Amino acid sequence: MTTKVPDDLHPELRARLLDSDGGALAKKMGIEFLELSAEHSVARMPVEGNTQVIGLLHGGAHVVLGETLGSVSSAIHAGPERYVVGIEINATHSRSVTEGWVTATCDALVLGRTLATHEIVIRDDQGRRLSTVRMTNLVREA
Repeated sequence: MTTKVPDDLHPELRARLLDSDGGALAKKMGIEFLELSAEHSVARMPVEGNTQVIGLLHGGAHVVLGETLGSVSSAIHAGPERYVVGIEINATHSRSVTEGWVTATCDALVLGRTLATHEIVIRDDQGRRLSTVRMTNLVREA
């Protein structure tokens, strides 16, 4: 896995987000983190192994990629003394894909004291938008 993380990412947060089995689903789906921060993150995922019965990338796989990236970005915003829980997610699928990799770009819309909202755009290898995911996390005290 190729991972770029902020230099000042707290070691406990790094362990929770990247090094533990807390990301078991992301690992099973082959998600690779390329860039991570509260404001802007990027990850990618293979289409192979994540398709539905007719060979298209499963819509749920889009959502898993989006939720994983939105949750990690929100957790970075919250820091090691707080944690986040997802309270809302929606996805609009606008195009299908049957091969290659998809890349998700996550940008913060709101980074507040109690809420963090991100928009995640998932694109194919040609840069075409496949889906748009919006996720809101509640920031809680540990």
